[in-house]
Amino acid sequence: MKKPVVDYRKFRLSKLHDPEFSHLKLLLGWVLYFLSYFLTERLIPPERCHVVHCALDDRIPFCEYFVIPYVFWYLLIVGSLLYFLLYSVESFKNLQKYIIITQIVATVIYIVFPSRQDLRPETFASDNVFTQLVGFLYAMDTNTNVCPSLHCAYSIGIASVWLKERGVPRGIKAAITAACVVICMSTAFIKQHSVLDFVAALPVCLLAELLLFGKSHYFRRRKAGAPSR
Repeated sequence: MKKPVVDYRKFRLSKLHDPEFSHLKLLLGWVLYFLSYFLTERLIPPERCHVVHCALDDRIPFCEYFVIPYVFWYLLIVGSLLYFLLYSVESFKNLQKYIIITQIVATVIYIVFPSRQDLRPETFASDNVFTQLVGFLYAMDTNTNVCPSLHCAYSIGIASVWLKERGVPRGIKAAITAACVVICMSTAFIKQHSVLDFVAALPVCLLAELLLFGKSHYFRRRKAGAPSR
């Protein structure tokens, strides 16, 4: 069994600024997440929001079973952060920064270009535990501030950081990447997002990718490709 790289049993709030534990301050990004969510939901009325829709949305059928990967997203975030927190502090910092960057950019977009989608079915053809869970999600999360999709942006970030993590078997990386792909698909199949919300998340993720990994990957490729003397 792997040994944690940091002994968090020694952690005290007074040690938050110590180099050993200073990365924990990045968790404050979740305060930003909930604060921005509350403000944009409360201060931007639905009538000010632009409807996001494309023809492909109408061709994608509602499928309540996709609520399973949609909800798994929450577990994947917590599990990934916890794993990196214990075994790869650098990857923890990268993932948390990725989340913060995409959250800030998305919030600015929500303010400048408020959005909503009107894709949710008024009634469900079936009454089962999956449709009940979808209905619960609809009640908890409004159909506003949807473009770009943070569900998709965070998933792309999780896959990106895991794929760069050394010492992790390829099978695990492939499974996590596949899970992230299905999660992105689930946002359209349970009618939480338009396909355009996923498309809009891509440049946001590209920005985060360049800010976090662009230079290091560029110089690494140059060094790897440099001719030996």
